[in-house]
Amino acid sequence: MTPVHFAFSTTFMLGLAGLAFHRTHLLSALLCLEAMMLSLFIALSIWTLQLDSTSFSASPMLLLAFSACEASAGLALLVATSRTHGSDRLQSLNLLQC
Repeated sequence: MTPVHFAFSTTFMLGLAGLAFHRTHLLSALLCLEAMMLSLFIALSIWTLQLDSTSFSASPMLLLAFSACEASAGLALLVATSRTHGSDRLQSLNLLQC
């Protein structure tokens, strides 16, 4: 494994660990998701450049578009929950009250 692949694998795993273990606020969960998507985007871009193939050149941009949609939906949920519940703490959310 090259150092570049190790760095992006470590970045993805740290984002996943942050998402799994630090679930107190919705904003921290969204930041961990964005870190994971950023590491996937950079790794996919480097992989596309290493292959020198034009058939994979659209996949990093497609991933970036999906991550932008995910970020906007997450921020909309963050605003909606902070308006209705008063905070973004995940412990204050109850799925049975929907």
